[in-house]
Amino acid sequence: MTSPASPPPTTPRSSIQSRLLASQNVSLLATGFVCFLLYAAGGLAYQGFLSKNVFINLLTDNAFLGVAAVGMTFVILSGGIDLSVGSVIGCVSILIATMVKSGAPPALVIVGMLLLGALFGAAMGALIQYFELPPFLVTLAGMFLARGVGLVVSLESVPVDHPALTRLTGLNLLLPITAIIFLVLFAAGVYIAHYTPFGRNVYAVGGNAVSASLMGLPVARTVVGVYAFSGFCSALAGVVFTLYTLSGNASAGIGLELDAIAAVVIGGTLLSGGVGVVAGTFLGVLILGIIQTGITFQGTLSSWWTRIAIGMLLLIFILLQRFIQNRAAKSQGQG
Repeated sequence: MTSPASPPPTTPRSSIQSRLLASQNVSLLATGFVCFLLYAAGGLAYQGFLSKNVFINLLTDNAFLGVAAVGMTFVILSGGIDLSVGSVIGCVSILIATMVKSGAPPALVIVGMLLLGALFGAAMGALIQYFELPPFLVTLAGMFLARGVGLVVSLESVPVDHPALTRLTGLNLLLPITAIIFLVLFAAGVYIAHYTPFGRNVYAVGGNAVSASLMGLPVARTVVGVYAFSGFCSALAGVVFTLYTLSGNASAGIGLELDAIAAVVIGGTLLSGGVGVVAGTFLGVLILGIIQTGITFQGTLSSWWTRIAIGMLLLIFILLQRFIQNRAAKSQGQG
């Protein structure tokens, strides 16, 4: 006579993960403090830095990065990586501009691009999950594929001169339409991550995919869904870029996937997965934007100083993450 199956014991990794989740507020508070400190320093150093128009421009100029970073947050939370983000932005941008120029309805084109981005991401997720391929290599191939398709369509920038899109970008709202899209997606990302079964599954898969599978969670569906969502966000970022510049450019977004990863990590999300919050990514995007704005106000520094500052911040937050991980492991060893 067999005894009923008992629940799987708590593994050291899952115990460490729970301690990391309990410590994630430390990273979020550190990110918030750095964001406030940089913003206050800019206000003290430069007249007009704290004005409403500068803050609106901060949101608008970084809207397409923020949209892409929201999708990247889910990928990293699941323990993966997506290097195709920047290329998808460029590809979607040039496809929208080319099709609208040829007479296609902008609304239909935009919806089609969003669906295409989601399908592209889902295809990469399926390759990663069902063929057990490394996310780095699969999304690297996706990066080359999307960039190549965009460059085949046009090597030159294509202006978007359509009355509907011009009116959309010129709407007299509290914020430009691109900033509104960013904020709406950010709010949706917070809700999905923290108040839906899909979000809870993402955290579980990123914490320990084997344990998540043993608990009966839909690991495969979650992984494919995460990359589909990232593909959707990348395509939406391409739409935002097109509205922001009123043009399409296949070379747009080069290296933007690295900026998105930097924003996510600075926001406190662990690259190992399972720990982080979407709100931290929002702060990370603001930090990158504040650094760029400060250098613009300064006027004499090269824009490459932005990269130097971001690199230094990224290193600091990676060290902070390592400290938190080591402390969690040490606490587990003592327990």
